[in-house]
Amino acid sequence: AITDCLNFGNPEKPEIMWQFEQATNGISDACRKLNTPVVGGNVSFYNETQGEGIYPTPTVAMVGIIPEINLHQTQWFKDDGDVIVMLGKIYEELGGSEYLAVIHGIDEGIPPRIELDLEIAVQNTCLEAIQKGIIKSAHDCSEGGIAVALAECCFSGPKFNRGAKVTISENIRGDCLLFGESQSRIIISLDKGNLDHFKEIAEKNKAPFRIIGRVGGERLVINELIDCSVETLKQRWKRAIEERV
Repeated sequence: AITDCLNFGNPEKPEIMWQFEQATNGISDACRKLNTPVVGGNVSFYNETQGEGIYPTPTVAMVGIIPEINLHQTQWFKDDGDVIVMLGKIYEELGGSEYLAVIHGIDEGIPPRIELDLEIAVQNTCLEAIQKGIIKSAHDCSEGGIAVALAECCFSGPKFNRGAKVTISENIRGDCLLFGESQSRIIISLDKGNLDHFKEIAEKNKAPFRIIGRVGGERLVINELIDCSVETLKQRWKRAIEERV
């Protein structure tokens, strides 16, 4: 089930009311498609400074049940030699991304598309693979795109860093490939011996996937675009807030 907190500017302004309407319609469509009840929520309007409204900020909190606590998964890579797979699709999208905001100072653009049937296929595949114990890690692609997701998979383990060599063949711009925030994508890792079983699950659920690399080494390499020590990435991530303030 979900609850929501919807934060917007002055609803007396037509463009703000339009933002609110579109956000609530989107949440409604997704919850109906995913068969997820909304059990509560609140709305906050008139969030402005000197007449300038905040960015539309619909926030969703969700809770679920894990029937068997041992059948859960973490996001970090576990063993050298494991196969890295991306569930979902990549599109040439940068609108509303962290990359545009942080690197170029641009807070605009068409946001990534959302395909609810694809989302269901990806989630069902990942969930079934976890329940059958055939994958070792699973991490969503969200802020920062696939480059940030892969970096987090490499350095977020409690004990050791794990490098990765990744090759993604996609005829799109390099910045879109690395930092685009296309929806409904999950990075998973698994033993090579479980790959055929995973393929069967993905094909049954009609979930697109591709093998993109292997776990190993001390560096994260993505095509010819990124080649960096995992420890360097980890330290930049850990000190990000400190360096900004």
